[in-house]
Amino acid sequence: MSDLSSPYAGIFFDLDGTLADTAPDLVAATNQLLVARNLVPKPYEFLRPYASAGARGLLEGAFGINPEHADFIPLRDEFFSNYEKALLVESKLFDDMHHLLDAMDEAKLPWGIVTNKSHRFTNPLVELMGLSHRSASTVSGDTTPYSKPHPEPILHAARVANIDPTKSLYVGDDIRDVIAGKAAEMKTVAAAYGYCGCKEAPEAWGADFVIYSPLDLMQIIFPNRG
Repeated sequence: MSDLSSPYAGIFFDLDGTLADTAPDLVAATNQLLVARNLVPKPYEFLRPYASAGARGLLEGAFGINPEHADFIPLRDEFFSNYEKALLVESKLFDDMHHLLDAMDEAKLPWGIVTNKSHRFTNPLVELMGLSHRSASTVSGDTTPYSKPHPEPILHAARVANIDPTKSLYVGDDIRDVIAGKAAEMKTVAAAYGYCGCKEAPEAWGADFVIYSPLDLMQIIFPNRG
C-alpha cells in the first residue's frame, strides 16, 4: 500500500511554466501583435522561455522593447486583450501534474497557487482548468501590494490556507520563485521542465531541490510512497 504521508504541511506552485503549460496561448497572443503589424510571427520555441516573465518578457522577445519604451504600454494592453479572449485554447496542466494533484488531494495535503499573473487572467484560467475549488489559496501578482520575488504573495497564500510557511514547499520555474520562497522560509523546488527564462540554469538558483518532471516532485512530497 502506498504511504501518502508527507513531511510538508502544504505545497505552493507558481502557475505559468510550473503548474500549467500556458505558453502556447501566451505565445499565440504575442504573435497576433506581430501579424497585425505585418511582421513575421516568432517561432514558438524562441518565445517559450520569455513566457516566464509574462507580457514584459514576451514583448521583449517579440519586439526587443522594455517597459520604458514608448510603445510598451499600448502593445501590452493589446496583448492583454488578445490573451483574455483565448486563455484556454491549448493551455493545460503539465503532463502527470494531474496525478500529483490527485495524490495530494487524496492525502488531504493542501496546495495553492502563487503567480505574478494578474487576477484578471489568473482567476478565470484557474476556474476554466477546474482547479479553483481544489486550490487552498490562489494569489495573483496584484492580490497584495507586492509581486515575486518579494515573499509577501507566498506568505499571504500560506495565511489564507492556514498553513505554516516554514513547513511548506514552493515550486517555480524562475529564479525569482526560489528567491521568494526562501525569503518566506519555505523549502524551494526549481522546476527545470518549465520556461526557465533567466540566464542562470535551474541547478544554479540555490533551490533545495531541482525537478525535471512533475512526478519528480511526488518523491519529494511523499518520500515513503511505494
